[in-house]
Amino acid sequence: MRYLDPKADLTFKKIFGEHKDLLISLLNALLPLADDEQIESVEYLSPELVPDTYVGKNSIVDVRCRDVKNRQFIVEMQMLWTEAFKQRVLFNASKAFVRQLDKKRKYEFLQPVYSLNLVNETFMKEYPDEFIHNYNVVHELHSDEIINGLHFTFVELPKFQAYSVMEKKMAVLWLRFLTEIDEHTKEVPQELLDNPETSKALKAVEESAMTKDELLAYDDFWDKLGAERLLFVDSNKRSMEEGRAEGRKEVARNLLRMGMSIEDISKATGIAKEEIEEYS
Repeated sequence: MRYLDPKADLTFKKIFGEHKDLLISLLNALLPLADDEQIESVEYLSPELVPDTYVGKNSIVDVRCRDVKNRQFIVEMQMLWTEAFKQRVLFNASKAFVRQLDKKRKYEFLQPVYSLNLVNETFMKEYPDEFIHNYNVVHELHSDEIINGLHFTFVELPKFQAYSVMEKKMAVLWLRFLTEIDEHTKEVPQELLDNPETSKALKAVEESAMTKDELLAYDDFWDKLGAERLLFVDSNKRSMEEGRAEGRKEVARNLLRMGMSIEDISKATGIAKEEIEEYS
């Protein structure tokens, strides 16, 4: 049996955007919900909250839903990472929260928005053993004092180690499914086959279950993602080069103010003497 990577746009939405039971299972497994806060049923909502940018158009997959308590849940599969995505996530959740208000602005009826972000890259390298990060709006000194409304969960998939979350079986199974299943999978772990939810998800990503158009769309996703990654890398490279150039200019200006000759400054910084003369 050949499987497709569940992190791609087509497959992720096939699993969690078409099967409410699997979406509920994923949310209950990975969000820090108490036993009496577990999600029982949901309805799908339009995922369109924020316009795409040149980085993010193809690398982010969204699924959005609401439960019977009117709590909203936003799921994003982020294939590329930049610090700007944190602001995107904040904007998305905030917009969903504000949109609950009707013209009478009854604030007491506002319900929480939970944002679950599955990230296919490592972005918190200073915490090598932590891969699930939960954020709330908390008191600066007393972290147990929380303003309910916006809740954020980020999962760094490359850091996932099954032994670290053994107390939540479904969390382990869903994370194993997302990190171990792709086109190169030769043998599916028996635990994933035995569990009803992950077994159903596996059937959804079987290559044989896809139409010809779906397979073309799947390949197209990876092509576009590769192009976006190159664009992102090139953008970062240009920013770094511009930063280094500006740094050399600042050094040259400081040396000039200290009285060093233009010729020596040029040798030290690599900046042409004609340009240094303009600084003075």
